Amino acid sequence: MNFQQLRSIRETVRRGYNLTDVAQVLHTSQPGVSRQIRELEQELGVDFFIRNGKRLTGLTPPGAELLPIVERLLQESDNLRQAVLDFSQRQEGQLSIAATHSQARYALPHVVRDFRALFPKVTLHLHQGSPKQVAAMLISGEADIGVATEALADYQQLVTLPCYRWTHSIVVPKGHALLQELRDSGQPLSLAQLARYPIITYELGYTGRSHIDQAFRSAGQQPDVVLTAMDADVIKTYVELGMGVGIVASIALDDKQEALEYIDAGHLFQVNVTRLGLRKGAWLRNYAYEFIQTFVPTLKPEVVRQALQEANSGDGADGEDALENALAI
Repeated sequence: MNFQQLRSIRETVRRGYNLTDVAQVLHTSQPGVSRQIRELEQELGVDFFIRNGKRLTGLTPPGAELLPIVERLLQESDNLRQAVLDFSQRQEGQLSIAATHSQARYALPHVVRDFRALFPKVTLHLHQGSPKQVAAMLISGEADIGVATEALADYQQLVTLPCYRWTHSIVVPKGHALLQELRDSGQPLSLAQLARYPIITYELGYTGRSHIDQAFRSAGQQPDVVLTAMDADVIKTYVELGMGVGIVASIALDDKQEALEYIDAGHLFQVNVTRLGLRKGAWLRNYAYEFIQTFVPTLKPEVVRQALQEANSGDGADGEDALENALAI
């Protein structure tokens, strides 16, 4: 048994049983991949894959049982390499961060700048995607650290740590009728008022959109959502064109956009919590812990290590609740 055989098994599943794609990822040939799989199957005495002629179409029952073991072996191999690098190259290496657009655009720039000043020899890779894509990058090992609002806590393979709370705001063009309506009434904005205007906001699954929909449903209101986008910059662009009233994350407010005005909506929608995600069982370089603390000062290395240990031992849910309370998140 060797690691190339194990990688062939893992990548075959990840690439949907397309051996041509597997060969490209592993920098080998398709016959070479087939040989590696066959040799491991013969050594272990079980077939990992269901075959239709020469094509692989799925996992056999033994293959499905053994795949998590293959994943763990390869993860521990990666951990060993990372641990060795920590001793030999403590101040240099690579760090991959996966984040949603809002986090990458508004929450992380100063963090990245400050981290680079501390670790100039560490190359940062910043990947952007939906919360589900962020989770997938963490699980696959493509990313070391993930930052998102929704979905991360739904994956058993991840441990998530609370970072900070935030709310939504309403964005309108200057002179918009809603502004005059609020001035005349002297009352806070209501969901009924908001529902009378075309709405531009985030796509489903992004930046607290589920809390927006839930609030309207609970109030018995049916908003007219005319346009959705992945990020606040696009939403604000179309608001400025007069296409509707925008609902954006408050972290995306920008005083430089003089054509727009903002209305606090913290009382209308549930508070959101940005979370930092890590893959259970993964080894983090020392500078990864420093990046996390630069982003969230209360997430000191010892706090993060304890959370990872509790998650790996099966106490992750209780540990996360305690951490959330301790950090006043």
